[in-house]
Amino acid sequence: MTNTRLISTTHGTNREAFSAKDWGLFLALAAIWGSSFLLIAVGLDAFHPGLVTLLRVGLGAAVLAMIPRANVGRIDSEDMPRVWLLSFIWVALPFTLFPIAQQWIDSAIAGMLNGATPIFTALVATVLFRSLPGPLQMTGLVAGFAGILAIALPSAGDGTTAALGVILVIVATMGYAVSLNLVAPLQQKYGSLPVMASVLRWAVLWVIPYGIVGLFDSSFAWPSLIATSVIGVFGTGLAFVFMGTLVGSVGATRASFITYLMPVVALVLGVVFRQEAVSPISVAGAVLVIVGAILASRRETRQIDSRPT
Repeated sequence: MTNTRLISTTHGTNREAFSAKDWGLFLALAAIWGSSFLLIAVGLDAFHPGLVTLLRVGLGAAVLAMIPRANVGRIDSEDMPRVWLLSFIWVALPFTLFPIAQQWIDSAIAGMLNGATPIFTALVATVLFRSLPGPLQMTGLVAGFAGILAIALPSAGDGTTAALGVILVIVATMGYAVSLNLVAPLQQKYGSLPVMASVLRWAVLWVIPYGIVGLFDSSFAWPSLIATSVIGVFGTGLAFVFMGTLVGSVGATRASFITYLMPVVALVLGVVFRQEAVSPISVAGAVLVIVGAILASRRETRQIDSRPT
């Protein structure tokens, strides 16, 4: 009898230490998505949040549509509910919520809040499979989260974090956590390109109405167009293929640790491009985050999944 459960595994095919390919994907994603919050802020200078979302998702889908391998083969009908759910909670919903939230909170704060993704991802996996992460991964979770708090601490008293913006980012982050657990079996069955191409195509449909609304409430500026185009081509099209591949290889929880490195990227970009001051505690937090990522990359302790059959 065919197993039609939406989530059948949260583990990757590689439960050993990260390979060179895994590290390459991991660092590339941290760099791409770590810069996305700054690029969204630039896009919002002239564009309505709905237009930012539509351009981002539409360009990402267009990039994958031009890759022949992404259009080879069909996804089985029994797996389409997973694709539809992913298109909404991994793409349409968070990509809509982040630009809205960043009208009220700083891009750096949004990136730091997004650092809770590994915690939520591990919790979802634990609830679904009643299996905790390995000792090194659990230590990495704690170290990375402590680093996120240290990075965020100097900004805590700035008064720039609106409650609604924070809530929207947390909802988006929880969507990411569920999605990372959901995509692993699909990637292992079909490969990243076909899965992500289908996910992004469906996501375009969900964001079109809000995008049309945003079109009539936007002005034009080249920096906003360029920034949004970069997010669409690299931060959506290519990055989602990279992430699907990484999740299929190392599993949902370990792959989600890239969100711990995003604030580190944001700090570096802030210093280089905006001459922002970085406090010593933020530097210490960045070190903790890197330590957490290294611990997460180590071999997983093998456990027997206790999920129901």
